[in-house]
Amino acid sequence: MLTAIVRFRLPAPLDVAEATRRFEASAPKYQNLPGLIRKYYLLSEDGCRAGGVYLWESRAAGEAVCDGTWRARVEELYGSPPQIACFDTPVIVDSLAGAITRAA
Repeated sequence: MLTAIVRFRLPAPLDVAEATRRFEASAPKYQNLPGLIRKYYLLSEDGCRAGGVYLWESRAAGEAVCDGTWRARVEELYGSPPQIACFDTPVIVDSLAGAITRAA
C-alpha cells in the first residue's frame, strides 16, 4: 500500500464551511476510484493550506490517478501546484474496525 500526502497553498484563506463545501463538491470524483482505499481532506488551522491524505492499494494505482492532468486540475481549482510526498504503508491500525491490516 502507498500513502500520499498532498499539500498546496491557497490563494486566500478558507474557513471550514467553505472548505467543506469545496471538498464535498470534489468528493464524488474519488468514490469508486480504482485502487483508492481512502482519502482524507485537510485544511490548516489558519485556512491558508489544504490538501489530502490518500491511501492507495499500490504505487501504480496512485500514479495512474495523480498524473499531470490531476495535478493541473488541483492547481486550477486551488491556485497552486500540489506538493506530494509518498510513503510505503506496510501496516495500518484501524481502531474503529478493531483491525490491523498488512500490505500484501
